[in-house]
Amino acid sequence: MDSGVASRISGHGMDCVKEDLEIEDVSPPNAEGKDLEDTKQTYGHEGEWMDEEEDGKDWKSDVNVEIMAEWFCTNCIDSNPDDESCCGQCGEHRNSGILEQGYLASRDLPEKANDMEQRKDMSDSEIKLHLTFPPLWTPQTDAASTAIGFDERMLLHSEVQTKSHPHPERPDRLRAIMGGLSAAGLFSGLCCMIPSREATLAELEWVHSHSHVEAVEATSLHEASYFGRDTYANNYSALAARLAAGTCIDLMTAIVKGQILNGFALVRPPGHHALSATAMGFCLHNNAALAAKAALSAGAKKVMIIDWDVHHGNGTQEIFDSDSSVLYVSLHRHQAGFFYPGTGAASEVGIKDGEGFSVNIPWPCGGIGDEDYLFAFQNVIMPIVEQFAPDATIISAGFDAAKGDPLGGCQVTPSGYAHMTQLLYSLMKGKLLVVLEGGYNLRSISASAAAVLKVLLGVSPGEIPPSWQPTFAGLLAVSEACVIQSRYWKIDRMSLLNMQMLLSAAETKFKENKNDPRQPVSGPQAEDQPQG
Repeated sequence: MDSGVASRISGHGMDCVKEDLEIEDVSPPNAEGKDLEDTKQTYGHEGEWMDEEEDGKDWKSDVNVEIMAEWFCTNCIDSNPDDESCCGQCGEHRNSGILEQGYLASRDLPEKANDMEQRKDMSDSEIKLHLTFPPLWTPQTDAASTAIGFDERMLLHSEVQTKSHPHPERPDRLRAIMGGLSAAGLFSGLCCMIPSREATLAELEWVHSHSHVEAVEATSLHEASYFGRDTYANNYSALAARLAAGTCIDLMTAIVKGQILNGFALVRPPGHHALSATAMGFCLHNNAALAAKAALSAGAKKVMIIDWDVHHGNGTQEIFDSDSSVLYVSLHRHQAGFFYPGTGAASEVGIKDGEGFSVNIPWPCGGIGDEDYLFAFQNVIMPIVEQFAPDATIISAGFDAAKGDPLGGCQVTPSGYAHMTQLLYSLMKGKLLVVLEGGYNLRSISASAAAVLKVLLGVSPGEIPPSWQPTFAGLLAVSEACVIQSRYWKIDRMSLLNMQMLLSAAETKFKENKNDPRQPVSGPQAEDQPQG
């Protein structure tokens, strides 16, 4: 790349404008419910993240709290007065059928009365999914199939201790996703179910220390355990974590060996925050990292992990930080390190042999949506991926950047997720493994998961709308990533020049008029942006 272009962009007042964006939280109004403050302080938190254990804003049980008549929304877990029928935050009816039909359930129509009476006295582990599952994979299964990874025993992982508010990483997440996919008829045709298997302790040590694996296993001896302030475990959690890891390992192995075309691992607990020696951020074992190791073991030489969870995958990056065989790419809300977990600055590019193989696109504020994600894909991610030429690709698919998520505060739609998946699907000729990470609004995650699965099944979302233009905040983040990554990869010079002109015009407009940085950038070059 022309170093002059890079220097002009990097010296374009970027740091000054970034300060304006990063000091202020510009999340959409009502991105979090008023009773989600403890959660927000953790995963929508703006502050230092140097020492989790010393943070005084722990997620604790309330003691001697006045008992109020309230109910918690199944969809978004916000609290509501008992005399209200619909959630004040998301509008979901308190008795909606979202767990059975996911995003296809009516937001307003209550379930049948007898179903509700039966559910009142049932625990999470007793609520069974009544779904039509795809047929199990066998050696005779069509090699063009899409495999689903799921096991109901992963629903047993739940927070046991009674808290003042439900934990966002809850079994209902998988119930709503599976219910939505089943109701949409997506489990027919070329869909199959891979037999579930627990990862062995030796496999877990591909990416985790022996002490870490032992610590997670030890939770099976206790009714309730915690890693730090927010990552719970019960006596079934170690089993659920082994099942999640084993599912991802087997799906990736089957893809590399050509036994299936692609797969969707609908697993929990999630994994991308799990460090080599530490469980954190709701994550016990790093499922995507284990899948990458499985791909290498099955014969792949180069593996890419693309992480679009709204939080940076600090665990995945740490595990492969010095490994040039794995390219880690992350798009995430960052806010100068004030958004959890605080890692993932654009300057974090890997170390030693892995330098240049970590690509971070950190959003400077909330409210980022489809336009910015696709702009990043077209201008940074796809050019780098084409040069890296991976043999296997894993998507760490957190859906907490989706519109309506109580923690993410971003605006990605199912269509946006579908277009991102399509770009990777086309490049990899369909050979993708999608691994579920975060996402805490049940309608958002079930609709987004369905949009992604349709692409895996060969249904194209169509052309990227030409009206999708980046916002000033998105353009700022993508430009910074381009400058930094141009040291290691070829970034198109004309794209950089175009970004420079857009950034110059938008920067002047932003400073003079104090415009919302989430407004689309407009200018004479906007219509010439590549649309993929």
